[in-house]
Amino acid sequence: MSSALDIASAFVEDAPPGEVPLTLPLLHITNILYIKSLTSDTDPALVQKLRPAFQRYNEAQFATAKLPGASQSALISEYNKLPDGRYFDAGSSTSWEFDHVTQKASNPQSYSLDSPHADLMKSLLTALSTYTTEHYPSSASTVCPSPSPSSSDTVHILLTATKLSPSNFWNGRFRSSYAISPSSSPPTLTGTISVSIHYYEDGNVRLETKKPISVPLQSSSASSIVQAIAKAERMYQEELNRALAQMNEESFKKLRRQLPVTRQKVEWEKVSGYRLGSDLRGGGAAPGK
Repeated sequence: MSSALDIASAFVEDAPPGEVPLTLPLLHITNILYIKSLTSDTDPALVQKLRPAFQRYNEAQFATAKLPGASQSALISEYNKLPDGRYFDAGSSTSWEFDHVTQKASNPQSYSLDSPHADLMKSLLTALSTYTTEHYPSSASTVCPSPSPSSSDTVHILLTATKLSPSNFWNGRFRSSYAISPSSSPPTLTGTISVSIHYYEDGNVRLETKKPISVPLQSSSASSIVQAIAKAERMYQEELNRALAQMNEESFKKLRRQLPVTRQKVEWEKVSGYRLGSDLRGGGAAPGK
């Protein structure tokens, strides 16, 4: 049987975008009460015990954080995590500590990127920034070398764009993660595009999609890589729009009864004059009258 900690961890890691942060005092208290209500655990340190679950959630969701004194948000992931638990951003040459429970960054320090592909990564950062600024408001992106020594030739490209509208009962996040080995011939861009949307006004509807990407490139230049990313993401968004339109026009309609049990269309403009049990049975007086 799963423990209270396992149950709460599963809820945290499966939370929709923007619905698990504990940054604001009121939201912090509310979410703690929600988390504790899911279990019978009365341990006051339960939320602190959930720190590993918060870390997995933040890294998987590409959570963002405002660095002290910075104007742009920095991205959190397993790829830009240092061995000491800090995170780094190649664009600003900064590393920082990150509290996964409160989602706050602190103690920024200068960081020097050490990679044989440092020049390519800098060019990628510039091209990626232009692309995301044009297409994704409220976004963050980064480029980093592989954290695994066995794949030191690999460069990772990460992008996240979040739009939260709790007052309208919906939240959504777009994420994409790519990898390329610049020295390979021919170079191939591989990755995954993920979309997560939650709509919860008078109901609970959630969309989770993932699209694997594999694109052969003519060259490993920054412009070629970002152009391939832009094309792959545009094609997937168009594909997703078509699928949702088809679902609305066909699939959802099949879930609804085409005609009432009388097999006759209801004339709604006359509904106030219907005599239940008479007109709805086909007209005429009710039996016995």
